[in-house]
Amino acid sequence: MKKRFVLVVESDPVVRQHLTSLLETWGYEPVVASSVSESLAALTHNHFIFSLLDLDLDGADGNELLKRLRVQGGDPGAIIVITNGSGLHSAAEAAALGADDFLQKPFTPEELENAIKNARARPRRGWGRTADDDPDTRLEQELSLWRSTRMQEVRQIISQAARADVTVLICGETGTGKDLVARAIHQACGRPDGPFIKVNCAAVPRELLESELFGHERGAFTGAHELKIGKFESANHGTIFLDEIGDLHPALQGKLLHVLQDGQFSRVGGRSTIKVNVRVLAATNQNLEQAVAAGRFREDLYYRLNVIQIVVPPLRERREEIPALAEYFVRRYARLFQREEFSLPPETIEQLTRHRYPGNVRELENVIKRMIVLGYSQVTMNPLPSGLESGDANGSVRAAKPGAPSLKTVSRMAAQAAEREAILRALEQTRWNRLQAAKLLNISYRALLYKIKDAALDGERRSSSGP
Repeated sequence: MKKRFVLVVESDPVVRQHLTSLLETWGYEPVVASSVSESLAALTHNHFIFSLLDLDLDGADGNELLKRLRVQGGDPGAIIVITNGSGLHSAAEAAALGADDFLQKPFTPEELENAIKNARARPRRGWGRTADDDPDTRLEQELSLWRSTRMQEVRQIISQAARADVTVLICGETGTGKDLVARAIHQACGRPDGPFIKVNCAAVPRELLESELFGHERGAFTGAHELKIGKFESANHGTIFLDEIGDLHPALQGKLLHVLQDGQFSRVGGRSTIKVNVRVLAATNQNLEQAVAAGRFREDLYYRLNVIQIVVPPLRERREEIPALAEYFVRRYARLFQREEFSLPPETIEQLTRHRYPGNVRELENVIKRMIVLGYSQVTMNPLPSGLESGDANGSVRAAKPGAPSLKTVSRMAAQAAEREAILRALEQTRWNRLQAAKLLNISYRALLYKIKDAALDGERRSSSGP
């Protein structure tokens, strides 16, 4: 009989045990995680029927997991968000990110069972797998947008680097696409079926990074209640991508050098030696040669990493790619945010092409997201972030148009759009039973009526099953 895997992401051990027991009774196979990193690791190796996600994870917002899933992929199945009733804001953000149903603590087994049935019965919004959602397809689509001469050169180096099992150092400004280069190397090398594990060396606190990379034994330090497998072990027979390698603490640089030389390491608190077969890729937006000269980065580690170097040019040096990139992001996020009618007029494309993009491709992607959410496609308002400057095709700088919205206005409009989405989904989920929808959203019935009127949602009602 095929196992029915479900993901349980819950930081409270009592609630976690209760959920696990109920799910096992109903014939499911729970995979338990208590943090964002554990959840992403579980999603690397499994496909789930549905996932139960606590929005109030210790040390992190559960919405961060949903955001990272959008970027890193994985199939969590239908997503049921569990909240402690802290308000509409988190639920609204979760709804915008793709949550299918909501449960408020405390809940009964019957409420959990109904939430599972409702979530699994809903059409998959955003998480549903289409051809464009397949990771390999998306990778090829994004690589096809590299149409400039310089990016064609980068693609040629990727092809050559993939043939040899050596370390590669990927350099470039923030947001240029270093992650995409790493994934392309992994896909083209001789181990594409192996795992691809990414570690951001700047995002993990120094005192936790050694355990994150190499794992730890039970009792290795206070709070180490069980054995933890590190990223290098998880990446065995695959690829590990060390992003922001320039921020790696000097105390860990020596251990990483040892792994690169011998393919061996010990877990924190461990005595035995673990041997792995891992392809190592690293990326940085820093000048590592200067860091070596300043004594912040080990010279021997730099040369061990820098067997092949790939430099990704900034977007301002490949402006001819901006129109195609903008259209690609429009297609992707218009579908994701249920705004399929969205399009970019020629004058907006021209305006986007003139901007200098200090945040590079990531900035362009975020600009397109904001335009779709706020509906800026057919207006003359400057879609670029308020306060930034734009440059012409030759690189000269001009001031942004005075009609651009203020940051406060953008924030307010984005919050209103997210709230409207959450209310609409709650109403659809309860078949427009407004009493149940108000309970689901943790607001009063009167407040919900006001918000429905204020958001002009009455026109979207399809049935009249509620009061």
